[in-house]
Amino acid sequence: MSEIVISVFGTGRAKPGEPVFALAEQLGRELAQAGFVVANGGYAGTMLAGAKGAAQAGGTVVGVTCSAFKSSVANEYVTRTVVTGSLDERLNTLVKLGDGYVVLPGGTGTLLELAAVWELKNKRFLDAGKPVVLLGDFWRPLVDLVCRDDPRSIESIVLADDPAQAVATIQGTLRE
Repeated sequence: MSEIVISVFGTGRAKPGEPVFALAEQLGRELAQAGFVVANGGYAGTMLAGAKGAAQAGGTVVGVTCSAFKSSVANEYVTRTVVTGSLDERLNTLVKLGDGYVVLPGGTGTLLELAAVWELKNKRFLDAGKPVVLLGDFWRPLVDLVCRDDPRSIESIVLADDPAQAVATIQGTLRE
């Protein structure tokens, strides 16, 4: 059976002990326990947390790093590293690797990642079977704002309250 990769996007600023760090760690663990490979940006914050959770559950973690950053070393929980030369290439690689996507809270980088997969899915450039899951309430105000202009765009994403619901959504979508 070929591996099914879930690309996870989130902030690099989260620290251990913060709720978003714990959320990412739980998500990584639950994705790995469900048999998914976790792909993310490979660095600190939610990337580290998700990788840690997945690795501790015996899962595989693909870290997609960027040589344009001065310290481009993946965190210790990354199983395989893919080095890209630019932020665009890094994002494109994470999109191409993903059979599904989960978006955690984050800043402008995460917003760019969310916008990319949401727009690709909305315009049908991304396989309809690839779920885009927004975890928690963080992005809800943005979703509400966008949907005021483009009500059908809600059909391209799924909102999940917790990691278990996100994983169940992905499993259900990928089985269809």
